[in-house]
Amino acid sequence: MKKYFSLILFAHTIFAMPFAFIGFFLAVTTTEYTFNWMKLVFMILCMVFARNSAMAFNRYLDRDFDAKNPRTAKRDIPAGKISAKNALFFTLTNCVLFILTTWFINPLCFYLSPVALAVVLGYSYTKRFTPLCHLILGIGLGLAPLGAYLTVTGQFAWPPVLFSLAVICWVSGFDIIYALQDDEFDKAHSLYSIPAWLGRKRALQVSVLLHVLCVIFVTIPVFLVHLGGFYIAGILFFIGLLIYQHRLVKPDDLSRVGLAFGTTNGIASVIFAVFFLLDRLVQ
Repeated sequence: MKKYFSLILFAHTIFAMPFAFIGFFLAVTTTEYTFNWMKLVFMILCMVFARNSAMAFNRYLDRDFDAKNPRTAKRDIPAGKISAKNALFFTLTNCVLFILTTWFINPLCFYLSPVALAVVLGYSYTKRFTPLCHLILGIGLGLAPLGAYLTVTGQFAWPPVLFSLAVICWVSGFDIIYALQDDEFDKAHSLYSIPAWLGRKRALQVSVLLHVLCVIFVTIPVFLVHLGGFYIAGILFFIGLLIYQHRLVKPDDLSRVGLAFGTTNGIASVIFAVFFLLDRLVQ
């Protein structure tokens, strides 16, 4: 089990899971639908199964590139900790569990489950033909708040869409920062990324632009839903950590990319969700 947790970097679930809770409790507190423990459990299971399948498939598909890249050569498949066959089996198992779980939620979630899997699995191919691969990753994680909202209501609405757009921009922006580490490797092996395409300086500028858009999208719900002081405080904290991560990384100094990518964004998502939930609690 430890090997599979390592394969899928289970700790990175912290990026999208808090926004799934935002989507879930946005639905519970702004619609006629009431809290349901089973739906919450199903939502969490869907998040886990979808991410497990996406991450394991990414490791399976990229195993040859990972073996050639000194930064990734110690990952589980190239290091021989998990076989490619077992990684693929793990992927397919989680795909089946994801679809099966959506069956127990509502018809819309079930019908859309293949679409969601196509996005989260398809991301792994995109770096082979487009530098916009970061946006596809963002879309994959951006399904979290909207999917959680649909779990409760079974219908679309603008507020969860705005949170999904925020996640798309946020994730795409910090994935560009993460990809700075491999710009030379990507160019040498005909892989695509914003840093490999535009260079480090312009890539960081694109990342900043995406994070500005993220802030806009998390602010707009204030005018659509009754959100108060705790939510505003959450936005300010989130903005502060976005600024902080951009101050950590320079085109000629990537020594703190890990801190900017993992720690800072993990804290940002959790604290932002906590402030959102506190705001909903006191309304």
